[in-house]
Amino acid sequence: MREPMASDGVFEPETVAGDDQEAGSAAAEPLVEPDVNFDEHLYPARPKALRPTARRRQYYATRPSFEFDGRNAAYVEWLRNQAMLGDANALARQLSGQASMWQNSYAHPNPRAAVERAPVWFTAYPLSFITRSSQSFLSALGDPAMWEAFSEIGIRAIHTGPVKLAGGISGWSQTPSVDGHFDRISMAIDPVFGTEDEFRSMCQVATDHGGTIIDDIVPGHTGKGADFRLAEMNFRDYPGIYHMVDIPEEDWHLLPDVPEGQDSVNLSPDSEQALQKAGYIIGRLQRVIFYEPGVKETNWSATRAIVDTTGKTRRWVYLHYFKAGQPSINWLDPTFAGMRLVVGDALHSLVDLGTGALRLDANGFLGVEKSAEEQPGWSEGHPLSEAANQLIGSMIRKVGGFSFQELNLTIDDIKATSEAGPDLSYDFITRPAYHYALVTADTELLRLTLRLSMEIGVDQASLVHALQNHDELTYELMHFAAGHRDEMFELAGQELTGAQLAEQVQQTMRERLTGENAPYNAVFTTNGIACTTVSFIMAALGVQDPDAITPEQEAQILDVHILLSMYNALQPGVFALSGWDLAGITALDRKSVEELTAQGDTRWINRGAHDIMGTSPDAEHSSSGMPRARSLYGPLPDQLQDPGSYARRLQQILAVREEHGIATGSLLDVPGVSHRGLLVMVIQLGSGALEVTVLNFSDQDIAGSIQSSHLVPGSAVHDLFSGAAVGQVDDLHSFFLELPAYQGTALLLTEEDPGPGEEESAGHGEASP
Repeated sequence: MREPMASDGVFEPETVAGDDQEAGSAAAEPLVEPDVNFDEHLYPARPKALRPTARRRQYYATRPSFEFDGRNAAYVEWLRNQAMLGDANALARQLSGQASMWQNSYAHPNPRAAVERAPVWFTAYPLSFITRSSQSFLSALGDPAMWEAFSEIGIRAIHTGPVKLAGGISGWSQTPSVDGHFDRISMAIDPVFGTEDEFRSMCQVATDHGGTIIDDIVPGHTGKGADFRLAEMNFRDYPGIYHMVDIPEEDWHLLPDVPEGQDSVNLSPDSEQALQKAGYIIGRLQRVIFYEPGVKETNWSATRAIVDTTGKTRRWVYLHYFKAGQPSINWLDPTFAGMRLVVGDALHSLVDLGTGALRLDANGFLGVEKSAEEQPGWSEGHPLSEAANQLIGSMIRKVGGFSFQELNLTIDDIKATSEAGPDLSYDFITRPAYHYALVTADTELLRLTLRLSMEIGVDQASLVHALQNHDELTYELMHFAAGHRDEMFELAGQELTGAQLAEQVQQTMRERLTGENAPYNAVFTTNGIACTTVSFIMAALGVQDPDAITPEQEAQILDVHILLSMYNALQPGVFALSGWDLAGITALDRKSVEELTAQGDTRWINRGAHDIMGTSPDAEHSSSGMPRARSLYGPLPDQLQDPGSYARRLQQILAVREEHGIATGSLLDVPGVSHRGLLVMVIQLGSGALEVTVLNFSDQDIAGSIQSSHLVPGSAVHDLFSGAAVGQVDDLHSFFLELPAYQGTALLLTEEDPGPGEEESAGHGEASP
């Protein structure tokens, strides 16, 4: 048997046992040793002398006028040469047995190490990023000038968003993505966004500026690409990638007809039930995400009839938690093909391309099981999801990276996930609550969710606290609406069940943020509100016409945006924001994206194109065709010349956060307040000192006492922004504070006889943001 590494240190791809599809010309070609272009200090697990590469080869088959199915050997070979499972097998073989795979601890998540490496993230969205003419998205993200601006502000990482090929394959043609490139079909970079070389260059520029690149993997599903088409043809172990069931021809009468021009059709509830009674599928699940009458009424679809490689005609029923073009991955198939595909995709990003971290998309839906008779199938909070997340998170840590998950779960499930899975979780715990606080000028719900999080044991430092991303403003409140729907809670003087509380919050948000009060925003299915941070603030402030904003209203919008930034940044954990935040982007006019929203996905109105570096002031669209949205703040180079701009005020917040180690502190207390619009968070810093974040979510100036049992009487209180002495903690463990409307601050408490380090830090505050 040939040795896996030649004497010169260059790997040669080999056939994986049981999968001879990797043999042939691709396996015969040696891989050229590339120049090492990564920071070995940050990523010590990467092989020092090589970078493994995917098995992909540019393969062009003769295209005869033949059926696109298993009878066409050239078509099968064409699909096989671009399948993700094949790439995963090749990558795994090159890394297997190497000492470099054992140099990092991996069993337990390490959120504070992740936060220290990348405490502030810029969340990019490829389709909406305006670049220079003929410049790619990845080239723009690797622009040293942009990284210099980010470094000046305090941004230390970029989450690129999905940039690999996505969508599907129909015949010889690729079909477009149905979900913003989260329906991945290849490990290759989509040429729309740039090249692999540009991706690696971006990683190098980030490293040069002390930054990190964060990529995406999708453990829950793929698109309908080569892997799915090969699975339809029952080719080798490809059906094992998916939750798909072969329906015998004698029972095809249970399946709906597939309309002309489509490759599958969603099952009606009646068909779903009939197939469940026949013993083929587990039937309905706990909820139908993206439910739309006549479009998606169940989580199952039936394929058209297709001839496999043996000449047999087959029809399948497959699971998709999301859209029909996103078939779900099976994490417990005997072939473990789905697991191999996902882990291979992660290794490709971290070890081949050079990223430092990965977002796990749709990672809460990795297990599904039949429940008792007449009960929905068990699909959320399943132990298999926890086990799969531990496996993925451990593999990422094993090669020197970190991971985070972005899925709306109950607080209990986020706690469970944090124990062995990804290092960080998106803050779906308090995100809807801080939005509700602004809408109602009342922080009661926000204080409730923060306290529940502390009681359940979620470490705030393990959360990614974010402003806007590419999705809707989520208000599902899964902890109340699902996991604790029958438990009693108190809100606004009422005793409510969790379900009632969630509905009351959602109804308030819908009324205040959409409809006649804010026609520029829109409801997104049952998940939340489609809006930007700016258009959300406009609605909360009662602005009805975005085109008639006065200078005074613009100034107030900016103040509130800074307030929300302070909430997310002045607590332990990661702080994340997007180009929509940096440029102050408003929602798009619905008519400008009506083709994209025609199927009910209103989120496109909050994904307007933006030019944060001002490189293309005359561009009306991004290179992907997204219409340019209105910017209230302007590009970063202009903002950095203005001390009162969003970017400069944000810089002051992040400087205080960085200097005093707030990101890696521990939340000790969320005390009661003297005014309903006030929020107080008491945080213990790594030095042992206390920092107190105080925020005013109301339009009234507030003067009152800040009280907590953790405040030591006699301690001096200093404002970290101005450096001024605020007062002293009295014997009631309190101190007096005045705070203007929509303002916030960070306060440092030092004991009466402070040590030199504490005394020095107390006098180093920045000017108030």
